[in-house]
Amino acid sequence: MNTADLRSREFKKILLIKLSAAGDVVQTIPLFNKLRRRYPAAQIDWLTTPGVAELLRYNPAISNVVEFSRDEWSRPWRLAPFIDVVKLIGRLRANKYDLVLDLQGQLRSTVFAFGSGAPVRIGFDRPRAELWQNAPRKFTEDARKHVWQGAREGSWLVYTDHIALPTLDIHPVDRYLKVGPKLGLDDTAPDFSFPIPPEALTRIDALLDYYGIAKSRIMAMAPGTNWETKRWRREGFAEVALHFLKKGLAVCLVGSDDDRAVCAEVAELAPSAVNLAGETTLSELAALIRRSTICVGNDSGPMHFAVALDRPVVSIFGPTDPVWAGPYRRRDAVIRADLPCSPCYLRLLSRCTYDHACMQNVSGSAVIARLEGILAKLPSRSKPSPPQPAAR
Repeated sequence: MNTADLRSREFKKILLIKLSAAGDVVQTIPLFNKLRRRYPAAQIDWLTTPGVAELLRYNPAISNVVEFSRDEWSRPWRLAPFIDVVKLIGRLRANKYDLVLDLQGQLRSTVFAFGSGAPVRIGFDRPRAELWQNAPRKFTEDARKHVWQGAREGSWLVYTDHIALPTLDIHPVDRYLKVGPKLGLDDTAPDFSFPIPPEALTRIDALLDYYGIAKSRIMAMAPGTNWETKRWRREGFAEVALHFLKKGLAVCLVGSDDDRAVCAEVAELAPSAVNLAGETTLSELAALIRRSTICVGNDSGPMHFAVALDRPVVSIFGPTDPVWAGPYRRRDAVIRADLPCSPCYLRLLSRCTYDHACMQNVSGSAVIARLEGILAKLPSRSKPSPPQPAAR
């Protein structure tokens, strides 16, 4: 379908596919908000994984949150996952969507895009060499092999229309918004707003009260990541935590169940830090970050939460690239050691031949200085109060 026809169509039932991870889903919210403004009366459903569904289901602008268990898909030689997929396709087909936007671009997502029966299916095009050639920068061979380059696993063959990209050197938020001209979406600034349920705020306030933490003096610290190569050393996080604990901030270590161990290691080195990893839902994590004075972490989901919630943030980068994956339009938030070998987009430390130098070479003092610089620019009411002397 040509662009003029797409722009004039008033789609009534839309399925948005973005499965995970939490940070990727948060970066998709600006596109969703534009879709809702363009199609105010439409049924707009979001297909995602159960872990992320909790964050989305409180949003009244989303008509339905449809869950797909990606973990089940990954388990071979079992009949149950295939039965579940067939059932889910049946549910999607029964909804009679007239538009599917597949922003995942993998085999599993296109199974649902095609299976839905929607006559219009939009996604990214296949990898094309000219998109690399249009990039203004040079990249390592490892980055060119492992970074996102377009729809994967033949998924582009399923789409009726493709999202045009001028270059691969583009942030995911801007990449997703490139569908805008095709559908006639507005060209206003990206809107990351999403609701945090009152019960999540109540739960976080109760946790902060339990630990005796003042709500105006919080540093949210996220030492965990889903790649081991993106993880800054625990001693560095502990050094930062100890510095700001002495200056009167409470340090809350945040993350998922998978991050419990690394957060516990940081807490062992900085005993006054409070380990909340695995203790919060995604909505509660959002509530905690919104309460925070400043956030610090690796290239991970909490960093994107901080941007969406308009909180100051500093993020340590190594194997990934800030242009492709950094805090959106927050160049001053990124701290990294510029090395010829990065970005590489290698996920396993065993594949790094440089002793993880991209992260090892970032000093605690450099992170502290960047955080102090950002705090100094905050309005007075947003700055942490100095610690009070103990009563005699």
